[in-house]
Amino acid sequence: MGDRLFRITNGVLLGLVGLLMLLPFYYVAVVSVTDPAEYVQQKLILFPTDWSFDAYHYLISTPAFARSIGNSIFLAAVGTVLALIVSSSLAYALSKKHFVGRKPIMLVILLTILFSPGIIPQYMLIRELNLIDSLWALIIPALANGWNVLLMKNFFDSIPDELAESSFIDGCGDIRTWLYIIIPLSLPALAAFGLFYAVGFWNQYFLALIYLNDSAKWPIQVLLQSMLLSGNYTDLGSTSGYVQPPPSQMLKMASVMIASIPIIIVYPFLQKHFAKGAMVGSVKG
Repeated sequence: MGDRLFRITNGVLLGLVGLLMLLPFYYVAVVSVTDPAEYVQQKLILFPTDWSFDAYHYLISTPAFARSIGNSIFLAAVGTVLALIVSSSLAYALSKKHFVGRKPIMLVILLTILFSPGIIPQYMLIRELNLIDSLWALIIPALANGWNVLLMKNFFDSIPDELAESSFIDGCGDIRTWLYIIIPLSLPALAAFGLFYAVGFWNQYFLALIYLNDSAKWPIQVLLQSMLLSGNYTDLGSTSGYVQPPPSQMLKMASVMIASIPIIIVYPFLQKHFAKGAMVGSVKG
């Protein structure tokens, strides 16, 4: 009886906490689709009587906002694919005991986890590489995260060596073994790390603020922060034909939703792999 009471109480409390967590997101979504005339009359809206997507239409029709969305999509798509290729190939090489220089390279990777060079040396390096005002300044330094590489290596260590040896007998080299044997067996891990990389690239803000001086190359997070602080949405250059744009609060809510929706859409497709990949490297037999 005590265990049943605990489970019921625990479920009720966690349900209430979950509702409290969802309430701000629900309010942002509701305000973003409320008719501007209704929003002006009622500042607190829990369920709109008249629905309107004017705020989304206004934002998407602006060249600056559409351009920033394109920059973020480029960062998330290209950055995630390249990061998975570089990290997984490096981790697979380090998982091979006969790999020359394996221990020194692992030591260097471990040092990058323990010690950070700081913002100024990173900026000087990016400047010397002529990557200032380039989206590649946000992609190249993040291609091989040391922690992710070590976790991937532990996952590759758990794959029996006999699989690779059988592929070598059939005439495959290291690259073909990695492509046709290791990668298909590592989809749960790659899905989990891909989600981490995609979220990181999509949410690029601080480094973009440092390296990108041209506002035309800003990702969505930097533009969103600029709009939220200034509250000025009239400089976006809307081509939607609005004489009077929707209220700034509605535009803020709509911009927050646009910045959040892509990751929310992607997550359910990776969730089934994420549950397995989240335990990568935690257990090794």
